[in-house]
Amino acid sequence: MCPIFLQSTTESVDTTTVNSTVSSLKDISAASIDEFLQKFIEGAVEFTISIIIAAIVFYIGKFIIYRAHKLVEKILQKRQAEQSLTTFILSLTKIVMMFVLIIIVIGILGIETSSFLALFASAGVAVGMALSGTLQNFAGGVLILLLKPYKVGDFIEAQGYSGTVKEIQIFHTVINTPDNKQILIPNGGLSTGSINNASRESHRRVDWTVSISYGNDVDKAKEILLSFLNKDTRVLQTDGKTPVVLVNVLNSSSVDLAVRAWVKSADYWGVYHSFNERVYKELPSHGLSFPYPHMDVRITQEKN
Repeated sequence: MCPIFLQSTTESVDTTTVNSTVSSLKDISAASIDEFLQKFIEGAVEFTISIIIAAIVFYIGKFIIYRAHKLVEKILQKRQAEQSLTTFILSLTKIVMMFVLIIIVIGILGIETSSFLALFASAGVAVGMALSGTLQNFAGGVLILLLKPYKVGDFIEAQGYSGTVKEIQIFHTVINTPDNKQILIPNGGLSTGSINNASRESHRRVDWTVSISYGNDVDKAKEILLSFLNKDTRVLQTDGKTPVVLVNVLNSSSVDLAVRAWVKSADYWGVYHSFNERVYKELPSHGLSFPYPHMDVRITQEKN
């Protein structure tokens, strides 16, 4: 009987152990579910609060950006900045402030902003290498808008072209040639190259070269040319800007006279062409002749 009694005791102990283990597992499982649900609810509440705060910050930030945009616009208008410069500064200011606001909102949502900044930096380097020429033109456009070597309406000569400036864009400057061709010149070359701005100053000097034949009266020629200029009301007669006629070069077949007169920049081409026409029409009537290339041929006959 003893062996049977021992076997029953052992089976009873094993059953109790299994039941205890199962009960412990159920308790642990129930505790894990409760803990998971509690953490999930807490996380959902925190995330919802973060979304609400981020939305509030975003709309407040947009309002601040709007007010700052208007303030900068008023300042530029008060200082009478050019329209192209005003548009560029306003656009750049808005983009920068929106970028900062987005980074702040992302940080409020709990997302790591350093990875975004690194991504933007990497993208910026890649785009910069791919668009190096375009970025050079962009930087040139910024310098032109800030330093103002020329403005809309000026007559300039640059990069082998000459014409009136119609637009100053971020990447190009648009000019119209005297025969009304539209030329787009990259701002990169304009910001680093030489520019001849004929409209920058209020007055310009007009230069002519008038050639007369040898044997003509030089003093008479000087007097007549000066009379042409003095009768033109567009020619300035102020101190230091009076017209002059000088003997410039003694060429092989002509005496070249240098004629100089000062006019307003707007009258430059009108005075230049009208003087040329008047010299051609009226100078011969005063006994003065224009030289031209000629060859003397002499024929001699030899005697036998």
